[in-house]
Amino acid sequence: MADEAIRLGWPPAAVITIDADLGHSGRAGSPRPGFAELVKRVCLGEVGAIFGLEISRFARSSADLQRLLEFCSITDTLIIDADGAYDLRQLNDRLIVGLKEQMAVVELHVLASRLQESKRAAARRGELRLPLPVGYVYDADGHTVLDPDEEIRAAVADVFAAFARTGSAYGVVDAFHDRLFPKRVVGGPWTGDLRGGRLTHDRVLRLLTNPTYTGAYVSGRYQARRVVDPDGTIRTRVGIRPAEDAAVLIRDHHLAYASWETFVANRQRLADNSTRRGAHPPREGTALLQGIILCGTCGRRMTVSYSHGRPAYHCLTGRADQTHRAACRGVRAAAVDAAVVQRVLARVNPRAIALALAAAEEVTDRRARDMRGRELAVERARYDAARAERAFHQCEPENRLVARSLEQRWEEKLRLANEAERALATAQTVAVPLPARAELEALASDLPRLWQASTTSDKDRKRLLRALVADVTVQSVVGDLSLRIGLRWQAGAAETLIIGRPRGRRTAVGAIEIVRQQVDRPDEDVAAALNAAGLTTTTGQPFTIRDVRGLRRREQLWPPRAPDDGCLAATDVARRLGVTKSVVYYWLEQAQIDGHRDVHGRWQVPFSPDVEAACRHRILASSRIKPQTPPLAPGASV
Repeated sequence: MADEAIRLGWPPAAVITIDADLGHSGRAGSPRPGFAELVKRVCLGEVGAIFGLEISRFARSSADLQRLLEFCSITDTLIIDADGAYDLRQLNDRLIVGLKEQMAVVELHVLASRLQESKRAAARRGELRLPLPVGYVYDADGHTVLDPDEEIRAAVADVFAAFARTGSAYGVVDAFHDRLFPKRVVGGPWTGDLRGGRLTHDRVLRLLTNPTYTGAYVSGRYQARRVVDPDGTIRTRVGIRPAEDAAVLIRDHHLAYASWETFVANRQRLADNSTRRGAHPPREGTALLQGIILCGTCGRRMTVSYSHGRPAYHCLTGRADQTHRAACRGVRAAAVDAAVVQRVLARVNPRAIALALAAAEEVTDRRARDMRGRELAVERARYDAARAERAFHQCEPENRLVARSLEQRWEEKLRLANEAERALATAQTVAVPLPARAELEALASDLPRLWQASTTSDKDRKRLLRALVADVTVQSVVGDLSLRIGLRWQAGAAETLIIGRPRGRRTAVGAIEIVRQQVDRPDEDVAAALNAAGLTTTTGQPFTIRDVRGLRRREQLWPPRAPDDGCLAATDVARRLGVTKSVVYYWLEQAQIDGHRDVHGRWQVPFSPDVEAACRHRILASSRIKPQTPPLAPGASV
């Protein structure tokens, strides 16, 4: 092509060969530096003609090629291949170039279809070799068999057993925290070899959601689709479809580690555990209504916090978008949980279950009659289809006037038979079997003892509550000492409970008065005086030095400081310098400033003018200390 360009009159120095795209796919032009350089030169008008073996080789993407041809028509650039030269300003040349482009597109489509169809045919037979997960290998005949290594088989089986025991992917990770899990090397000279590594959460998810472990052969789960970014870039994204929607699904293809029912149950369990999808699974902790309690004022889901082991529900979600209201308050979990549990245990009794089962038996009988009617409809539709088929075959082939009508009638009967079968299958799938009456009555009679048993964990109690209660709404009115609890059952019924609002525990007034009277005495003397008076803390325990210091801090019962001692408290130092208290405490712990604790445990800092100047210089020289408030003037009183 370079010699042809020279023969046509271009000087050798003006002939440029573009070979930077060797080894790059022509599906898109953006990752091809040679093609991008060509388009840029054409747009600048620096190109007189483009030589190529064939026009379609410039780009596999029709959009990129059309854009290049449009630029060539604007800048008077010729297109030259083995058949001739084309001036895209001429209509006939544009028609020929467009025809060649479309023929190349059809050729690529036919080649790709033939290659892909051969793969699909092998997949439908279950003979297409696909990458196998850990625990499976191909034998000498190409069949999928269990890995001969017993350790590998035990590790895979233990993953499914751990998930059945814990019900959580992170629980499986914890079960393998001190144990290596086999994984295959991908890429490099050791591709396919097994190595030991830590079992991660993502790896557990891929193991539990891989249908290969159920003995099924699945092909076509990964679906690629092209999307356009806002900047015009075309990207290919790969999505994973459910195993039931895959192009090929062959059950019982090889030996399994778990049954198909277990696979479906595990997949649903993982979906119920996914908080990214809006799920609120039961967690550890004593707050029984975690995840299902709502604020009755703004309707947002309430969060759980723990203080000294005591849970409380708070409406905090509305503060992020400025929708938090005055009535969106928190409440201690003990009172709300106790009221809900008492109501649940009262409602679940043998008499209520007997009524529910009587209604369920009526529903089951009605469902059985409906199912029988659907089965008879399927039988009738199959008979009509078979009769139409016989009529079609008895017709003479030459009599097309009658044969066409019989053929249409046969197709219509087949369609009706398929619809009847699909309706029957859907009804059978939706029908959920009811538990036995004896089991439910035994559970109801033994439920209070089971609830109070020490072997019943908080997570089990939460699961039991969620099986009966859909959600709980708590509403409190400012100034009112009662709480309204809205209880919505899983069956759809709702009721309202009204309880007294739990009041927080306060330090006795007498204890505060004793501390105020003895504010100058040491903390250990004040604690002894409080205990001698028979007073206790809010938790009913005797007063200690730590309790006295906390009481002083809450009530600001500190003794007056001597005016000439030259010391400031850590909080006063922080206020004068305009920084947080944590900065001053850090300086004291690191001995960057001098300080000592007084008899009440408070930090006292000798804060001379020299110390103040050194602290201010340290703040200016630091890139981490951010002033919180404007500092006071040097020497100013706090």
